Amino acid sequence: MGTAGCGGGTLRLPGLHGYAAEFSPYWPGRVACATAQYYGIAGCGTLVVLEQNEVGIVLLRSFDWNDGLFDVTWSENNEHVLITSSGDGSLQIWDTAKTKGPLQVYKEHTQEAYSVDWSQTRGEQLVVSGSWDRTAKLWDPAVGKSLCTFKGHEGVIYSTIWSPHIPGCFASASGDQTLRVWDVKAPRVKLVIPAHQAEILSCDWCKYDENLLVTGAVDCSLKGWDLRNIRQPVFVLLGHTYAIRRVKFSPFHATLLASCSYDFTVRFWDFSKPNPLLETIEHHTEFTCGLDLSLHNCGQV
Repeated sequence: MGTAGCGGGTLRLPGLHGYAAEFSPYWPGRVACATAQYYGIAGCGTLVVLEQNEVGIVLLRSFDWNDGLFDVTWSENNEHVLITSSGDGSLQIWDTAKTKGPLQVYKEHTQEAYSVDWSQTRGEQLVVSGSWDRTAKLWDPAVGKSLCTFKGHEGVIYSTIWSPHIPGCFASASGDQTLRVWDVKAPRVKLVIPAHQAEILSCDWCKYDENLLVTGAVDCSLKGWDLRNIRQPVFVLLGHTYAIRRVKFSPFHATLLASCSYDFTVRFWDFSKPNPLLETIEHHTEFTCGLDLSLHNCGQV
């Protein structure tokens, strides 16, 4: 695992493969990483919390779990709290102010919990998880069981992401080749977009346009979708040579996004340009599964 951008650095974690990286919304330079042994096929998982300082990247905390960890999200109301999702179908709540953990475990999904995201909507604490059991679940971390289960996908769910604009609205990306948009107040799906003719591994919402989403798929393409007109994508970005594992819009620029792939690269794009591929970073020697863009430092990835 490594970081690129301002004052970049590398930290090696022998025996662990990184699946997700998330910058803290509170602490500049602090990153949580969900990791697993043996590519998540067997073995344990570790949540690592890293911080970048003048010296480089230091390990602040690490917490072990008895199955691989595939995703991580920071609490939006407590700077020390994180939730991870695991290969055993459970979610774990961790407190980085404590050395042991987890604070709580939610075990409802019947297969790998591949995705977890904490809503940014003020006034309500909602978490969404997505699983290989084809369901998404809604949680309030203060309540010991899920509030609601969303069914409809015909394949595994790889990604569940809250809208940064519309309260109670999230998107999910699936192996059934669809992107779906949901409203927590209605158990039925709001919108089904047949976005690719391949499994979709990642999706994200534009931070500047509530109607714009991006998907990344096994067909090596990124596609932009305007929810008001889903007949065809508003942009298609080509360049990756293997499946795209994760895609994120920039918090600073409306038309900028970053993607990472099983082709070992991280790529930066500006979909408003005639030649949208801005940069390709090739410093990883393994599958690149997770990436995030800092909310604090414009150039930090």
